[in-house]
Amino acid sequence: MHQLILSCSLSKTSKSAVLAQHLCDAVTSIGDDCTLMDLRKIELPFCDAASCYEHPNVKKIQQAIADADAVTIATPIYNYETGGATRNLIALTGQAWLGKTVGFICAAGGQGSYMAVMSLTNSLMLDFRCLIVPRFVYATGASFTDGNLTDDDVASRVKELAQELHRIATALPADTLPKT
Repeated sequence: MHQLILSCSLSKTSKSAVLAQHLCDAVTSIGDDCTLMDLRKIELPFCDAASCYEHPNVKKIQQAIADADAVTIATPIYNYETGGATRNLIALTGQAWLGKTVGFICAAGGQGSYMAVMSLTNSLMLDFRCLIVPRFVYATGASFTDGNLTDDDVASRVKELAQELHRIATALPADTLPKT
């Protein structure tokens, strides 16, 4: 099985990128293939509902999503909402999400934003018939020391997410789910 992780923070000191790498390590430790795409390294245009879809990097990410059995979005939370790069990514890649099993890893400054991904999950579920893994990983700044994940509870939840993504995507492969 192939899992794709999309690290959506543009920050040089991204905590969600640290979590994404931990998830990729957990995915490979259970025997799945993993691709980690970091938006800090992939230039994407802003969604203009026109020519943006022809950008080569948009097509590259669309294909990576379409080819994956499961996709995880590692996103920062800013001002009680997922980061703008995350929302832009979804807008650019739309139909590639059809029927995917999707997980979320969030890095936030405080505890108050733990439901920030819900509008994104609703869109993915309703517009693209995604199966959302109901086990989000949510970490605050207190889970990190000097840019490293130091919270054993969060690390354990990252491993659980890798296992749940595998279990659900294996039981309900995207190519067997209705697309309409």
